[in-house]
Amino acid sequence: MNTNPSVLMRTLRWFDPRGRALSNFGFVLNRITGLGLTLYLFLHLIVLGLIARGPDAYNEFLRLIESPIMKLGELLVVAALFIHGLNGIRIGLNSVGIAVPRQRELFIGVLVLSVIAIAFFGWKMFLA
Repeated sequence: MNTNPSVLMRTLRWFDPRGRALSNFGFVLNRITGLGLTLYLFLHLIVLGLIARGPDAYNEFLRLIESPIMKLGELLVVAALFIHGLNGIRIGLNSVGIAVPRQRELFIGVLVLSVIAIAFFGWKMFLA
């Protein structure tokens, strides 16, 4: 295995938060949530294929999704949807030159709105 130290160091520097603007983390966050939502889509299609096997499989699926771990997974999907969607709007605005000097404030606003929405959905899923 060829391990070039310069490639390794460049890769590790990508994870170093020092010297980066806050809005740069928005781009990284958008990519991570996008990958997570893509993974969820594939898992969702697999589950749909499994429950298409009949009423017994569907009833078993309904029992499974009532578990707290599955509800937490659903909350993570909702969180990724809000973060990815709102952050995508911010990135789109930046791409067309709108509010470019205000990227930090927009990113903080995206995070605040996302946390409020995630907390609301978490409350509805677990407590209401």
